[in-house]
Amino acid sequence: MRLVHLADLHLGFRQYQRLTAAGVNQREADVEATIQRAADQITALAPDVIVIGGDIFHTVRPPNPAILHAFRMLSGWRTALPDTKIVMVAGNHDAPRTSETGCILRLFREIGVYVADMDTELFTFPEQSLAVLAVPDVPGIVRPSLVPPEGFRHRVLLMHGEVAGMLPAHLATPERAAIEIPVSDLHVEAWSYIALGHYHVYRQVAPHAYYSGSLDYTSSNPWGEKQEEHTNAVPGKGFIEQDLETGVHRFHPVSPARPLLDLTPIEATGMSAVDLDGAIRARVDSAPGGIDHAIVRLTVHNAPRHIVRELDHAALREYRRRATHFQLDTHRPTPILHRVGGGAAIRRATLADIVAERLRERTLTAGVDRDALVALGLQYLQQAEQAAMAALPAVDG
Repeated sequence: MRLVHLADLHLGFRQYQRLTAAGVNQREADVEATIQRAADQITALAPDVIVIGGDIFHTVRPPNPAILHAFRMLSGWRTALPDTKIVMVAGNHDAPRTSETGCILRLFREIGVYVADMDTELFTFPEQSLAVLAVPDVPGIVRPSLVPPEGFRHRVLLMHGEVAGMLPAHLATPERAAIEIPVSDLHVEAWSYIALGHYHVYRQVAPHAYYSGSLDYTSSNPWGEKQEEHTNAVPGKGFIEQDLETGVHRFHPVSPARPLLDLTPIEATGMSAVDLDGAIRARVDSAPGGIDHAIVRLTVHNAPRHIVRELDHAALREYRRRATHFQLDTHRPTPILHRVGGGAAIRRATLADIVAERLRERTLTAGVDRDALVALGLQYLQQAEQAAMAALPAVDG
């Protein structure tokens, strides 16, 4: 009894301003291509059951091409794998805020997909001695006792949500929180397998309990995901194959349609603008596979504001033209600490420091350039300070 577990497809995800020749957001097209690659790999595996752990779409009201892509993928499985059971749950990106709105996932029931969209559902398949308890992430849902039914050899818990303590701090967002559940409430020992969605990096929660991760980099902080993957030796994005009979577990990597390159950071202490231009150029020239058509970030530490202003901006524009997205993250030096009354050293943050920090931490709408946003915010602040100074009455000497 072989099971395939995938989650967090985020079809309809859009980011940056690049368009395809057909006028489609480039990242939206990238995600569709990646998901199709994964779908083809799953078809070749021909598993007995496929479970999808939520966030099939990036928004509650996805664009029509995203709906069509999901329909074609699921219909393809129904045709190529007629005996394979397909079960999916709604994630927090799929589920509407009110029950009157309805969930788009219900559409897929018409082609034989088992869908839990508005409430917990228990799907049973007696001929395979298989039971799947599917728990969606829906506003106001009363979480059931996560205990499997008796009389089934294979018992699978499928849910979208946050297992307490699993998600790193960088994933905190202002959007509605997903289900949070203590590991003890999962009753891990009672299940053959627990398939989770919501966390975008492949991770084991407990024996036979896993987040499969997303299939592409579709969060607001893909660089945080890349760092987690590096730290935990995760080979990128993909899906899980689990043999419910033998317990054999395998992660299948899926290559994203577009590479993400987080270039080696630059330490700019003591550099002139010309020096820093040369260091940036060296990083770009040595980028694995080149920066053309890639999504690229280069972080620069301890670069004073006046040095950043004097950089070769024509070269930076050329990098941005070549890459699908080129993000230069510059960080100013930490101000010198001073002592007050012989006490401990303290740092008094300036208003500009606070504004820049908040803008760099803020979750952005897809397509918003963070560097441009920070620069604009600081420009407005400077204009406001200048206007305030101009409004002060003159002081006679």
